[in-house]
Amino acid sequence: MNTTNTSGQLTRRDQSEQPGGTAKIPVGISECLLGSSVRYNGGHKHSRLCTQELGDIFDFKATCPELAAGLGVPREPVRLVDTSKGIRVRGSDDPSLDVTESLVNHGQDFIASHQQLCGFIFTQKSPSCGLYSVKVYHQNGNPLDKGRGAFAASITERAPHLPVEEAGRLNDPLLKETFVSAVFVYHDWLQTVSRTADKKSLIDFHSRHKFQLMAHCNKTYRALGKLIADLGHVDLADVKQQYLNQFMTAIKKPATRGRHCHVMEHIQGYLRNSLSPAERQSINRSIHDYRKGFVPLVVPMTMLTHYAGLHHGEGSYLRQQSYLAPYPLEMGLRNDI
Repeated sequence: MNTTNTSGQLTRRDQSEQPGGTAKIPVGISECLLGSSVRYNGGHKHSRLCTQELGDIFDFKATCPELAAGLGVPREPVRLVDTSKGIRVRGSDDPSLDVTESLVNHGQDFIASHQQLCGFIFTQKSPSCGLYSVKVYHQNGNPLDKGRGAFAASITERAPHLPVEEAGRLNDPLLKETFVSAVFVYHDWLQTVSRTADKKSLIDFHSRHKFQLMAHCNKTYRALGKLIADLGHVDLADVKQQYLNQFMTAIKKPATRGRHCHVMEHIQGYLRNSLSPAERQSINRSIHDYRKGFVPLVVPMTMLTHYAGLHHGEGSYLRQQSYLAPYPLEMGLRNDI
């Protein structure tokens, strides 16, 4: 939930808030990213971004699927191979080594044993954990194509709504902000909507995240508004599934600068009767500067959250909006986009 501090600025308070929060948000991660020496050569792929920045808000659930598949450390490297039976994960030197089923089964088991998982961070280029552009080879050893690691594919197939990303791509500020936002929203869904059988929880969720959704895809925002407009005589479970399918597809795509500006102008409209001409002009200038790329998103957003917190009439509606505080402010993710 959101609360207002003494300066009138909105802050995010939920289970992951630090300090003073209780449980962090559970997120899966490839174990080598935490610095564990579990790679085929006895090394690791330690990501300081994950351990030092995201570790403050995420409760990492680590796994090395290749170890789970029975391979030791060190071990023969494996790779994706195109065969008559489809893409297989086979030994680079010993083609008789095939761990495809073991990796797929571990992905299914991992999801089954982590029902409240809210995201997953994978290791890039890995034949087990890579999400994007993993090399696929002919059986003769020549490069053929690009694919997805077997364990990563198993996770995404078993949990299609789960926000997922590769650690290396999280160095891109926009991709990092998009992933973290999606994790927080999905966490909210699991905590408030999926556990209930009442219509109000779905309506409240849509109301909380309507501006956030609008920033990612206005078309989906309008479609989902129509979907839940009349819940009188519908199969609620079916509607919730339709809603989640469309919502998570939209929210996992980066919001554009133009859509952010559209939403901020929309928010300003709720405050128009509370703002002086000088205040409106100042906000308009800030949004314009962001649109042109002169300032980061945090600049106009700081102004809007400030006025939303000060003016309790219109602001009382705005304060529930996740868009104003989608994750802990101290993360500073909007400072770089």
